[in-house]
Amino acid sequence: GWLFWRVMACVRRSGDRKRQVILFILCVCVCQSGAETLRYSLPEEMERDSFVANIAKDLGVPLSQLASRKARVVSEGDEQLFRLNQNTGVLTAKESLDREEICPQSDTCTLVFKIFFENPLQLIRGEVEVRDVNDNSPVFPEKEMVLKILETASPGSRFPLESAQDKDVGINGLQNYSLGPNPHFSLAIGTAKDGVKYLELVLQRQLDREEQGELNLLLTATDGGSPPRSGTAQVRIVVVDANDNIPVFERETYEVRLAENSPLEQLVVRVAAADPDEGSNGEVRYAFTQTSERSRQLFQLNPTSGEIRVAGKLDFEEAKSHKMVVKATDGGELSGHCKVQVEVLDVNDNAPEIALTSLTASIPEDAPPRTVVALFSVRDRDSGDNGRTECTIDGDLPFSLTPTFDNYYELRTNAALDRERTAEYNITIVATDWGTKRLSSRESIFVQISDVNDNPPEFTQEVYTMSVTENNSPMLRIGSMKATDADAGKNARVNYALVRQEGKEQPQVSVNAENGDVYILRPLDYEKVRTFEVTVLAADGGSPPLSAQALLRVIVRDENDNAPVLLHPAPDSSAAAELVPRWAPSGYLVAKVVAVDADAGQNAWLSYELAKATEPALFRVGLHSGEVRTARVVTERDAARQRLIVLVRDRGQPPRSATATLAVALVDGFSEAHLRVSEEAPAAEPDGPLTLYLIASLVCVSALFLATAVAAVVAKVRRARQRETETLPTFPTAATESNAGSLPRSYVYDVCFAAGTVNSEFRFLRPLFPCFPAGLPPGPGQQRSSVCS
Repeated sequence: GWLFWRVMACVRRSGDRKRQVILFILCVCVCQSGAETLRYSLPEEMERDSFVANIAKDLGVPLSQLASRKARVVSEGDEQLFRLNQNTGVLTAKESLDREEICPQSDTCTLVFKIFFENPLQLIRGEVEVRDVNDNSPVFPEKEMVLKILETASPGSRFPLESAQDKDVGINGLQNYSLGPNPHFSLAIGTAKDGVKYLELVLQRQLDREEQGELNLLLTATDGGSPPRSGTAQVRIVVVDANDNIPVFERETYEVRLAENSPLEQLVVRVAAADPDEGSNGEVRYAFTQTSERSRQLFQLNPTSGEIRVAGKLDFEEAKSHKMVVKATDGGELSGHCKVQVEVLDVNDNAPEIALTSLTASIPEDAPPRTVVALFSVRDRDSGDNGRTECTIDGDLPFSLTPTFDNYYELRTNAALDRERTAEYNITIVATDWGTKRLSSRESIFVQISDVNDNPPEFTQEVYTMSVTENNSPMLRIGSMKATDADAGKNARVNYALVRQEGKEQPQVSVNAENGDVYILRPLDYEKVRTFEVTVLAADGGSPPLSAQALLRVIVRDENDNAPVLLHPAPDSSAAAELVPRWAPSGYLVAKVVAVDADAGQNAWLSYELAKATEPALFRVGLHSGEVRTARVVTERDAARQRLIVLVRDRGQPPRSATATLAVALVDGFSEAHLRVSEEAPAAEPDGPLTLYLIASLVCVSALFLATAVAAVVAKVRRARQRETETLPTFPTAATESNAGSLPRSYVYDVCFAAGTVNSEFRFLRPLFPCFPAGLPPGPGQQRSSVCS
C-alpha cells in the first residue's frame, strides 16, 4: 500500500499526460504484483448492516480520498452483498447472510468483492469468509427406517442405514451417531473416500424370530456445535423368515459421464442385481438409498428395470458430479447395494456476461486519444475454453478496447473526436467465448460528445449591401446580417457588434447584438453622404470567444427633396431686363435661364417651359437648355415691354419647380436705352410733354458731365459684378457638377456701351462676340454684335 501511494504521488506530480499514463500502468503492475488480497471473516446470520471491516484503516487511505476518488465496493455475481460508507470507510453487510443459502455445496464459504478507486483507477481484491454458525440440526431423511433381517443372519452382518444430513459444516456439521442400548446390534460408523460418514448396523448376536419378531432402536445423530444439536430416527428391525440369498449387483460401482445439456428421459445407466433364489425371494426391486434430495430430483430410477434416466436439468456450474446408492431388494426383503457416480461434463451453455463498472457519460470533443471512457468486466460461468472470452467493438468507431486485469476491459478513444460531425455514439460491446459453438452477448454504451468552442462564426456573405432612402425616420430597420456557428450551446450563441475605428466619426448605423438586424440611427442626406461602409464583428459565447468580420455597405438613395435653384436670373433680384432689337430675327437669343438641382438622377433632370408671357407667340424656351429665343420675327405691332415667366421643373415624384421672371424691352436703337422695363415703375407715355422735357434735360446734363458719368458707370459696373458674384447660391459639389441646368461653355456675358449714350447707368447682358471694324463682315459661325463701343 505504501508503494502504491508513492507511485500515485509521482503520477499526480507529472504534468505530461503520456507520462501519467505510463506511470499509471507501472503503478497498476506494481500493485498487482505486490498487493495482497484483503481477507475478513464474518459469522453468518448477523444482523443487517453488520460491521465487516474498516477499509480505510486497513488500506491506510485517508477518509477524504474515499469520496474524492469515488471509492465503491462491487461484489462478484449479480447480487451486491456489501456496502462501503465513504464517510467512515466502514464495510458493512447489506443483508443478513445465510451461509447455507449462499454456499450450499461448499465446506468453506468465501465471498469475493473488489474495491474500486477512480482518479486514478485502482482495483483491490477482497474476500469475506462467512463462518458457519450451528443453526441447523442433523436431520434424517426418514423419521422411521425399517430393516427386514433374516433370522439366519450370522453375527457380524452389516446393514446400511440412512445417514443424517446437516447443513452446517466443519465442527458444526454432523460429527457422531449413537444407537440406543439393545442386546443384538451395535453401530459402525465409517468414512468414505470423499469424507462422507456412513452408518451400518452390525449384528452382534443372532436373531430369533420366534423369540422376538421386531426390534425398535433409537438412532441419534449429533453435531459438534456448542451447544450441540441432534436429530433422531427410529430403526425398526423386522425379523424375516429364512431367505439365504441376497441380491448381488454386477458391479460394486457404476461410473457414468454425462453432458449437462442432456435431455429429459435420457438413459444414464442400467443397474442390475441377481438373486439365485426362486419365487418371490428371487424377484428384485430397485430403489435409491443414501442419496441426496437434489440427486433424487435430477435422476429417476425404474424400480423394476433398474434404469436410471435424466429427470431434471443438469447444470455443470451447480454440481460437477452426483453420487447415488442403489438398493436391490428381493421378495424376501433381502437387499444388496451398489454405487452410481455420474460426472457432469461442461457444455458451452452460458453466454458471457458483461458488467459495466464505470462509465463517463460525456467527454469533450478535444479529449486526447487513449482517453478512458468506460470500465467493464466480462464473466462466463462455463469452464475451460467455454469460459474463455474475448471482446470487440461492433462497427468502425473511434474507440478501442484495452484488457487490463482479472477479465476487466477499458473502453478508450483511439482518434480525435468532432462533435460537429458526430454528437453521440452508441457503442456496442460484443463478448464472445471460445467454445465450439461460440456464444456471445452484447452491451450498448451511450457516450455523449460535449462541445468545445473550436468553430468561429461564419457570415452568410462577405459583403452585405443594403440601401436606404434619404430623409429616413430614425431607427429604421434596413436589413439583417446573419452568422452561423457550428458549435452548440453558448459556444454557438452569436452576438453582433460594430467594429469602431479610431479617428473616424460615429457610425450612422446600429446592429442588434442578438439577431443582427441593421438600423439607421438618424436621417441621412443623400447630398452629403451617398454611401458608407462599416465592419461588423460576430463573436460567439465561448471562452475564449471566436469571431468573424463582414463588411456592411449602405447605399443612400436619392429623394426629390430639393427644388431647382435659379442661378440666372438671381431669384432675390428684381425682374431681369433684357433688350431685344426690333430687327431681331426668329431664333434670336434673348436670355438663358440657368438653374441647378442638388438631387441626383431624374430628380435633377430639369426642363424649362414658358409659363406666362405678354406675347406667348413671340418667345419660346428650350426644353432642356433654358434658352429664351424669339419664336418669330419681331414686328412693329409687338409691345415694347414684354414680361416672361419661365417655369423650371425637375422629374422627381412628385416634381419640384421654380420660376424665373424676365422683363424684355423691344428697342429700335440703343438711343432708347434709357427706356427701362420694370415691374415696379409703370412706363411713361411716349408722346407726353413731360417725357420730352426730361429727355432734353438729360441730354444737356450728359454733355456736361460725360467724363464723370463714364467713370461712375465703370465703378458701378464693377460693384454690380461683385454683388452678383456674392449673391449666387452655393451648392454641394454634386449639384454644381450636374449637367442639368448648367451654363454652356460657349456663352459668356459682358457689358458694352454705345458712344453717345445719354444714360450712363444703362447695362445689359449679351453673348460675348468679338467686335469687328466697320466694313468687315464676321467670319463663318460668327455673329456681329449689335452694340460695340
